[in-house]
Amino acid sequence: MSLYAPDPRIDRRLLLAGGGALLLLGGCTGRLRIEAAPGTPGAMAAAAQDQLGVTTDYDSGYRKLAYPGGDLPRKTGACCDVIVRAARDGLGLDLQKLVHEDMTKAFDAYPAIWDLKAPDPNVDHRRVRNLETYFKRAGAEVWRKGNRTTDGGFPNPLATGDILTWLEPSGATHIALVTRGGEKPLILHNFGTGVVQHGLNPLGFRRAAAGHYRWPVAP
Repeated sequence: MSLYAPDPRIDRRLLLAGGGALLLLGGCTGRLRIEAAPGTPGAMAAAAQDQLGVTTDYDSGYRKLAYPGGDLPRKTGACCDVIVRAARDGLGLDLQKLVHEDMTKAFDAYPAIWDLKAPDPNVDHRRVRNLETYFKRAGAEVWRKGNRTTDGGFPNPLATGDILTWLEPSGATHIALVTRGGEKPLILHNFGTGVVQHGLNPLGFRRAAAGHYRWPVAP
């Protein structure tokens, strides 16, 4: 059983088409030191870089997980696992628990596209659409695709620690973390080959921009 509809292999094929060009043109980067205050999105980005060279495989399959704090082996995972692990390691926040508790309180607020009748802590936090919903409900939404932008990209400036999502016309989804903001942003994610970090440019990932989030929200 897969986490996504349609089959996650579609996600990988679509994103690899653009991702390969990104790696060639944007350049693969090593770990860059991130200075960030504790409890900020930047701290999550700094923790995410510890996944480079550790998570070297991809697994989006349904797995029975412990709760709370459940995870696959660190050597593998899918795009959402990058975000979940970074939040745990950098912020001490457990998105598995946070999403499950929010879905328990407001199940009807979440997408009804997986034929679920109740929250499932094994999988809910590993679905892009659910993370988007949680971040929006938490007040973390910077931008959400409504009318198409002129270049299909993100209209707002990106900051270190921001969370980005993509949605292809086929329904395939993806999520990544910004590890450097500014004019030449870097993203860190797992799109089928393990965790990588590279530049965000107009090819591939920009054409299907769907959401931009800044979480946790500053007090």
